[in-house]
Amino acid sequence: MSVERTTAGGGMETSYGFRKVGAQDKQPLVNEVFHKVARRYDVMNDLMSAGLHRVWKDAMVAWLNPPKRPGWQVLDVAGGTGDIAFRIVETSGGQAHATVLDINGSMLSVGRERAEKKKLDSNVDFIEANAEELPFEDGRFDAYTIAFGIRNVPRIDAALAEAFRVLKPGGRFLCLEFSDVDMPLLDKLYEAWSFKAIPPIGRLVTGDGEPYSYLVESIRKFPDQRNFAAMIGRAGFERVTFRNYSGGIAALHSGWKL
Repeated sequence: MSVERTTAGGGMETSYGFRKVGAQDKQPLVNEVFHKVARRYDVMNDLMSAGLHRVWKDAMVAWLNPPKRPGWQVLDVAGGTGDIAFRIVETSGGQAHATVLDINGSMLSVGRERAEKKKLDSNVDFIEANAEELPFEDGRFDAYTIAFGIRNVPRIDAALAEAFRVLKPGGRFLCLEFSDVDMPLLDKLYEAWSFKAIPPIGRLVTGDGEPYSYLVESIRKFPDQRNFAAMIGRAGFERVTFRNYSGGIAALHSGWKL
C-alpha cells in the first residue's frame, strides 16, 4: 500500500481509514462502526488477528501483573465488552476493581451482560464517556489500560494527557494496539489478509463489510511503534517501552507516571 502512516506529530484527528474527514465528523463515524459490530466484537477481533488477540490480551495482563490486594484500581478505556477488565479482576484473585470506560453505549451493554454472567459485576463498573475528557479526579487510578481502542480516538494526544492526569504517581499505562509488521514476507501476507480477506469475511459474518474496511485502514494509518512511543513520552510518561507480538502485528506499549 502506498498510504503513509501518521507520525508522532498527529494526523489521526481527520483520518477515517483512508478518507479525510472533518475533525468534528470522525467520532460519530467511529461510533457508528462500533454500534454495528458490538454484538460481534469478538468475531471482529478474531478475524483481524487470526484469533491471536486472546493471547496478546493475556500477555498484556501478565505484564501489568495486578496485585492480589484490595483497593487497587484500574481504568480500562475503550474496553466496552469487558475483555481486559475481566482478565485483570480474575488475575488479581477478585481483589482488583476495574472501571470500564467507553464512548459507545452498545459496546457497554455487551460488557454489562457479560459481567453479570461471569458474576463480576461487583468488581467492574461501566461508564459511558469520552477518552479525551475523562470524568475522574486527578490521581485516582493505579493503572490505565486500553486495548485496540486508541487508534479510534480522534485526538490521541488528548487521550494520553488524560491518561497521565488520572493516574496516581507511580501509576502504569499500558496500550495494546495493532501496529507495524517488521518481518519480511509476513508484512505482505498480513496486508493481503487485511485488505483482501477481512472485509469480505466481515460482510459474510455480519452482513456489513464497511466497518471492517474502516478498521483495517485505521491500522494502516496508525503511527508505528517508535512514533507512538514518542507520543506517550510527550504526554509525560517515563520509562516508555514496547513489546512486539507476532512480528509486530500488535505492539504493547508501557509507560509510568513517575
